[in-house]
Amino acid sequence: MLSKIPINLEKVEKKNIDTEILRAAIIAELDAVNLYEQMASLTEDKNLKAILMDVAKEEKTHVGEFQTLLLNRDKQQTEELKAGKEEIKEEVGE
Repeated sequence: MLSKIPINLEKVEKKNIDTEILRAAIIAELDAVNLYEQMASLTEDKNLKAILMDVAKEEKTHVGEFQTLLLNRDKQQTEELKAGKEEIKEEVGE
């Protein structure tokens, strides 16, 4: 089942619309990655599996593109991402 945009973008303040659009776009791309990878795991057709996995990889690139734009616009998000990485280092050593 695919996600729904978690907010009504029409109700977002104009100053926040771009960051909310980027977050919604990231959600959509992650849904696409999940869908294609799940379908690839179900098929026994090696060609179809390869295409689905290639398309999933492209969607991951899209996530990175949208995330880069988001991090350029939302400095708090950037700081929290760094904090999350540090917490993982402390918890699991990675």
